[in-house]
Amino acid sequence: MSDFNSRRSAVVCRNGCAASSQPLASQTGIDILKAGGNAADAAVAMAAVLNVTEPCSTGIGGDAFCLFYDAKTKGVKAVNGSGRAPSGLTLDLLNKQGFNSTCPFPVQHGHAVTIPGAAAAWVDTVERFGSGKLSLAEILRPAVDLAEDGYPVQQVTALIWNKGADSLLTPNNKHGRDLLIDGQAPKYGQVMRLPYLAQTFRELGTMGKKGFYEGRIAKAIVDVVEKFGGVMTLDDLQSHVTTYEEPISTDYRGYRLWEIPPNGHGMAALMALNILEAYDLKDLGANSAEYLHLVTEALKLGFTDTTWYCADPSKVDVPLSTLLSKEYAKKRRQLIRNNRAMANVKRGDLNIGPDTVYFTTADSQGNACSFINSNFMGFGSAIVPEGCGFTLQNRGSGFSLDPEHPNVIAPNKRPYHTIIPAMLTDSNTGELVMSYGVMGGYMQPQGHVQVLLNMLEFGMNPQQALDQPRICVGGGYGYDESYVSVEDGISLDVVAGLAEMGHTVRGPLVAHGRSLFGKGQAITVGAFWDKSNTGKNRDGRVYWCGSDPRADGMAIGF
Repeated sequence: MSDFNSRRSAVVCRNGCAASSQPLASQTGIDILKAGGNAADAAVAMAAVLNVTEPCSTGIGGDAFCLFYDAKTKGVKAVNGSGRAPSGLTLDLLNKQGFNSTCPFPVQHGHAVTIPGAAAAWVDTVERFGSGKLSLAEILRPAVDLAEDGYPVQQVTALIWNKGADSLLTPNNKHGRDLLIDGQAPKYGQVMRLPYLAQTFRELGTMGKKGFYEGRIAKAIVDVVEKFGGVMTLDDLQSHVTTYEEPISTDYRGYRLWEIPPNGHGMAALMALNILEAYDLKDLGANSAEYLHLVTEALKLGFTDTTWYCADPSKVDVPLSTLLSKEYAKKRRQLIRNNRAMANVKRGDLNIGPDTVYFTTADSQGNACSFINSNFMGFGSAIVPEGCGFTLQNRGSGFSLDPEHPNVIAPNKRPYHTIIPAMLTDSNTGELVMSYGVMGGYMQPQGHVQVLLNMLEFGMNPQQALDQPRICVGGGYGYDESYVSVEDGISLDVVAGLAEMGHTVRGPLVAHGRSLFGKGQAITVGAFWDKSNTGKNRDGRVYWCGSDPRADGMAIGF
């Protein structure tokens, strides 16, 4: 394995920390913590700032999920802030319009826009888990100020913004220019202002969910979706609700990994870990051909089941107890050969009828918030409601148009979702070990597995684990088992070794092509990866924080 060294060290601190893909967002998280807010308050403030500073990846027109660790109860709770399909969007309607499984609607069509769930998720996260010491308006104020006064755009963000700028300039998209400067994406270091977005945040902060799902903003959303061929109504928006759910989890060598349940695809990470648990991965060596072969095969098996069974559990049965069982993992593991790649992987017989932002915070009380917010494909649909300053997501593209598929599109149904936060706790004590995540479409559960194994199996701290080069089965916006992409830093000998085992390998991908492998953040409580450190820290809690070098951001502590 060739070296892949970041210039960063893990940040260590005692009182609180925030890690994100944008320095201003991380600083905002620290400011909110210092003002008396807790991890949930800080996370929502960061979500809003990231909408201002990275609208090409995230925003209030998209969806959000979070996992919150309550230090008092030692419990992990999940917030599902994903939106649903409009009540009038049926498969029959789509078929009559000429859309089907072989001819889906375009990603910039009004049908691709599901109800934006992020605004409600922000409000509900603060109300359910926040400190109660700061109002929503106070939490959103840093984002309002940045949107009004302006901020210089960071380098990676400028590149992503430029890549998606044309989607904002389609003939029907009258207000797409609100997110550009003289019809062009802002350049690295250029000051960007988003006054309409500032007003949107003011209304949300003052009126709460009604400020977004009723009134001016709601009408603007419905009007523009209709112009793009959609059928969303004001009743659809007003009826939207966040759901609070029990997260799903599995035990791996004494630690419990927590993920969002379906309609999120965190189950793929859990199934892969269950399969890998039987192997002596440490003995194979980090990023060796033999190790990456096993990880690739386990991910294939996890994804093959996930891409079929993952759907809205309020509409279809998702057999989680079977899929996440150790017995099922043992059965699936038998398909793996140590020296040969699987081909044409089939989903299991159960005997039954690249853009996002991830960020995480931790506070002085020991609470943590693992939060993720996304438009889906860059600017999402790139559709901009009048006077609102944000784009609408295109999560409807995550539905299947196959009538036999569990994830088939249906009214008021949530689509298959790629954005997933993660948490790790001690299986015996329930104490928080790590709050982390890796953004990037179908890379996300793959990143969760690889970053975690870097720490648990190979003794890396959170920054080293994020720095380590990764693999990705298939592409970022879809799952494709036919090839595996490898990142710069994985040696050519390893690439050749994977090819000899029958893997079709793409890469090593270099420069900004490495964005395929996601951008992660991690906060740990203590140095759990260091097996020589068996005792408790005599000086109390110490946080270790890492931020992905593939992004513009940083981890900050105090």
